[in-house]
Amino acid sequence: MAAIDTFLDRVRTTRMLVVGDVMVDAYLWGRVDRISPEAPVPVVQVTERSARLGGAANVAINAHVLGARPVVVTVIGQDANADLMERLFQDQGLSTAGLLRSPQRRTTVKTRIISGHQHVVRVDEEQEDDLNASDEQRLLDQVAELLRAERPEVVVLEDYNKGVLTEAVITGIIALAKAAGVPVAVDPKRKNFFTFRGVDLFKPNLKELRDGLKIDLNAADGTAMTAAISELQTRLGNRISMITLSEHGVQVQDGMHNARFPAHKRKIVDVSGAGDTVITVAALALAQGLPAPTIAQLANLAGGLVCEEVGVVPIDPERFRTECVRLNLPA
Repeated sequence: MAAIDTFLDRVRTTRMLVVGDVMVDAYLWGRVDRISPEAPVPVVQVTERSARLGGAANVAINAHVLGARPVVVTVIGQDANADLMERLFQDQGLSTAGLLRSPQRRTTVKTRIISGHQHVVRVDEEQEDDLNASDEQRLLDQVAELLRAERPEVVVLEDYNKGVLTEAVITGIIALAKAAGVPVAVDPKRKNFFTFRGVDLFKPNLKELRDGLKIDLNAADGTAMTAAISELQTRLGNRISMITLSEHGVQVQDGMHNARFPAHKRKIVDVSGAGDTVITVAALALAQGLPAPTIAQLANLAGGLVCEEVGVVPIDPERFRTECVRLNLPA
């Protein structure tokens, strides 16, 4: 049996808790034949509508496709878009146990209007302010209950700066996970960058690392990268740092390892959603207790594979397996 088969077999028994901002990515497809007489803007004749889950839910979809058992915890509105989101969860075969509705929130929907291959405009319906204290507590209570009921092997905090992962929620979940002995993996954004203290795996991209540390950093400068990651770990107290570097691959560092893995040569079509795939595979590898270099290699490969597809699509498990066998990963 190849090493990747052992990894994937263990994934199929892995339970994952994903906490963060969830959204609906909606699309209106049509054609433009004329300009509006009311204003100098195109008139789009809509021929098709579609909608899919985005944000933290894309992590759960990737995990589900690989065979894991994810549960998403988030706060959404009490509106028609929340009903749509719940149906999309059910259509994907995902649990809705962690979807908390609040009259104080608005469900995030990003609608893209597309004519042919041309992106005409995007319309965002969202609320970016932090959860109120009552919704923060409801969310923490739900996470505590799911930690008891589901007994997940890993918790993923997926931040899109839409207000779900507040300082109180972040610190509360990290404390709950530590008490339960569950590792925490983080895909951060700038706003609460240094609130994720003491986590097991912290995965910013290069821009987020630059913004967080407020330094100008060249991905090709290995010495500067190592120094920056060391500073990050001193300030965060995290166990593993994994920095995604786009075409430069990924750099991973912990107390025993400091390694850089180049990006695999790919025909890059669309990078959308690649970060979600990377944190998914990294978290699943973290749950198995794999060493940091192996976590980085698996996640780096998975992220590259989804970049060959148009739009936000989950990892193809069979293609992932085939490529791992070809490259002898995990080695």
